Amino acid sequence: MSLWWVVNIVLIAVIIPVVVGILLQVLTPLFQIKKYADDILEYGGKLPEHLDQLGELAKTRDLVKQAGAGLGRYVSALDNIR
Repeated sequence: MSLWWVVNIVLIAVIIPVVVGILLQVLTPLFQIKKYADDILEYGGKLPEHLDQLGELAKTRDLVKQAGAGLGRYVSALDNIR
């Protein structure tokens, strides 16, 4: 019967703290992953409203090309003045 008590004490003093420590090492990253997943879900849902502006991208590209052509003429005019 005393061996039974010794085994119980070893179980309580050694095994249970080891299991709790391992459990904490697993649960801590799990909760961090859940937090990051919630952030992705929250901010990822806002992404489509920003994608609506992609239609204006072609117009912006054309305006930049026009400005670049005008800039080239301006630079060559400055070269002629010197």
